[in-house]
Amino acid sequence: MVSKRYFSVLPLLAACIGFSDLATSNEVILPASAYCDDGTQVPQRRRPGVSVDEYKLPPCNDETKQNGVVPWVDPVEFGPPIPDRWRIVEAIGITTNLWDPYSGHNPLKGDFPVWGKDWFYSMIGVSDTIIEPRRFPIPVGNATSTRSGSLDTIGAGKTVILASNLILENVIYKGNTVFRPPDWEFRFTPVFNINEVHADEKGILNVDPDKGGSSGRKRRDYFMGVQALFIDKHLRNVSDRYDFDSLRVGIQPFSSDFRGFLFQDSQFGVRLFGTRNNNIFQYNLAWFRRLEKDSNSGLNDLTQSIRDDDVYIANVYWQDFPRLGFISQATVLHNVNREKGKVKYDKNGFIARPSSLFEERFARNYEVTYLGYSGDGHFGRFNLATSTYFAIGNQTSSRLRSTNEDIKAFFFAAEGSMDFDWFRPKLSILFASGDDDPFDRTANGFDAIFENPQFAGGDTSFVIRQNIPFIGGGGVALMGRNGILPSLRPSKEQGQSNFINPGIQMIGIGADADLLPQLRLSFNWNYFRFDKTEVLEALRQQGNIDKELGHDVSMSLIWRPFMSQNLVVRLSAAGLIGGEGFDDLYGNEADMPYSLLANIVLMY
Repeated sequence: MVSKRYFSVLPLLAACIGFSDLATSNEVILPASAYCDDGTQVPQRRRPGVSVDEYKLPPCNDETKQNGVVPWVDPVEFGPPIPDRWRIVEAIGITTNLWDPYSGHNPLKGDFPVWGKDWFYSMIGVSDTIIEPRRFPIPVGNATSTRSGSLDTIGAGKTVILASNLILENVIYKGNTVFRPPDWEFRFTPVFNINEVHADEKGILNVDPDKGGSSGRKRRDYFMGVQALFIDKHLRNVSDRYDFDSLRVGIQPFSSDFRGFLFQDSQFGVRLFGTRNNNIFQYNLAWFRRLEKDSNSGLNDLTQSIRDDDVYIANVYWQDFPRLGFISQATVLHNVNREKGKVKYDKNGFIARPSSLFEERFARNYEVTYLGYSGDGHFGRFNLATSTYFAIGNQTSSRLRSTNEDIKAFFFAAEGSMDFDWFRPKLSILFASGDDDPFDRTANGFDAIFENPQFAGGDTSFVIRQNIPFIGGGGVALMGRNGILPSLRPSKEQGQSNFINPGIQMIGIGADADLLPQLRLSFNWNYFRFDKTEVLEALRQQGNIDKELGHDVSMSLIWRPFMSQNLVVRLSAAGLIGGEGFDDLYGNEADMPYSLLANIVLMY
């Protein structure tokens, strides 16, 4: 027999799950056997036109304990008032639990309003800690080497990074977000960073070789950056399926494509976005003005002046095109940099703008437009992610005054995979054009604005994760940290895009193996070679540099003991087996570069 309690809360439950006709009907459905303990029958109907709030059941003659039994009380009519549908779970005994995001009724996770009837608060806390021993070729001189009597150009390249980020994402929003975006959203995400680096050589952590601990071979730094600070206003709904237009103003994350090849960052901007045709189409119209980054943490630094570097973006996504299960995206992105004549040194004393390659005498302005197509999805069992970009524009010459250079460059990347139960093999290819003559008036090397590629092993790969110094290049990196393009910048975070670079070609194979629901093993082999080497030969004043950079081999183990993102432990190892081009740049006797990584992520 169904209990009387369940029937009594049925109208309120119906209101919660959407059966409004049942919840607002003039009839209150009760079982025929609904009686008080003294035998008084509960009426089964109320008068037409009387609201639920006005309708009261007649009291029983005796509400005290009878024969040791407390009379049953209807929780809807006689229980504590329920201000809104979010707190209906309290009527069935679920209590507030601030510590467990999965159990209980948690106001820190937006389970019920914290102000009024439709203002919610949600908080996400993340602790991300790494320990990273690594080795790669480091250019040194007599002034910086710690080995007395050594005149080698290649130093002992071992360094160890210890870093931890505490991320606190705070969101206050208004509205019913079950089927549509919130009416208002306010987001603030500070990140607290502590990092420490130990190096075998002096002068690579600070321009002053004696600055820092252990005679210039240790650096510790603290920083607090703001990675999100914006207001989001829901402008309107444009269909009965809640297609919408929204406007977002402030520091906000944005990615120009699915894999972060061109522009994936959190910058100050204004963004109009929305959906059409039952969410089949999504669009973005955005303008961003780039912020300065902290040199050691890579976080946004609001204490410095904003850069004179603008990014304009228009893109559209088309769901299920050209076929079901695949998303196509078209992008037009325009980058305008007006930092000519401005000199910027990072907090460690190294020059960040202009680059010390050709242009330390003359800083550059440039305008470049990227026309791109990206796709992500599957064709049957075959998964595919791809991006193609054409870069066209112009820049002021880094060598000749009052002269402009044309920018014409190309980029293509694709990664295909197929699932076989718990095993997913992958094939990756990438091509970024290089410049074949650094002294003509055409720049053909492709460079991104701020890349962060999740591709071919991502930051498990040695080449993608590590910044590889370019020896003899005036303090620039051959390839920057968390980047796949050999852009020859002093810094990805604070430098300018450089379209006079050697370009890169890559082919790779890899696989993901889900050994357990909580345990994933991944491995990748990537073969890299330069597209052109004329730029490297001119900078090094060295002829016949081979195009073969080498073989990047990596492996990672990811353990999620609770099968969620609340605790993730990652261990990885990667090494670069140098090819002929690597030997030409760093010598035959250079030790094999490697990196190890232990990473633990805790999330609330």
